[in-house]
Amino acid sequence: MIVLNGASSSGKASVILELQRLLQRPLLAFGVDTLVAALPPVSSTYEPGIVFGPDGVVAVGDRFRQLEHAWYQGLAAIARDDVGVVIDEALLGGRESQDRLGTALRGLRVVWVGVRCDLDVAVAREAARPDRTQGMAASQAMIVHEGVRYDLQVDTTTNSALECATTIAAYVGDR
Repeated sequence: MIVLNGASSSGKASVILELQRLLQRPLLAFGVDTLVAALPPVSSTYEPGIVFGPDGVVAVGDRFRQLEHAWYQGLAAIARDDVGVVIDEALLGGRESQDRLGTALRGLRVVWVGVRCDLDVAVAREAARPDRTQGMAASQAMIVHEGVRYDLQVDTTTNSALECATTIAAYVGDR
């Protein structure tokens, strides 16, 4: 199990694609975006508990936390069935979020990877992608890393996704 944590537009998805090409073992990739895409639309009878502000700030409530818990349990179940899993995550609560995910992954070998990127670069990437909420990269740049413990950190500012994935693959291969 590999968890990549970083702000929106930091390059996690690109690193994951390269990791999937590099590693000998099949690696299924899941991310918080997958969970969000799976949520039913907001209606008068259902509120998923996550709000994306126009400024890029993401607010989550108890209902989302319940769904997130189930999601984490499902990812852990896949990994416990001896399937390689990599998670693309933005730990909006920093260490508290890592602790929640870590509880679900208890008993599994987990490599925690911090994905860093210079804010100006992440903001430019975000602006170039029409599917992104503007401001998310800036609002998440610091908070996703607050208090988080990593086994390894990579920086996509000047390193390519392949270079970052190669660093992670070498680390995983040593374990």
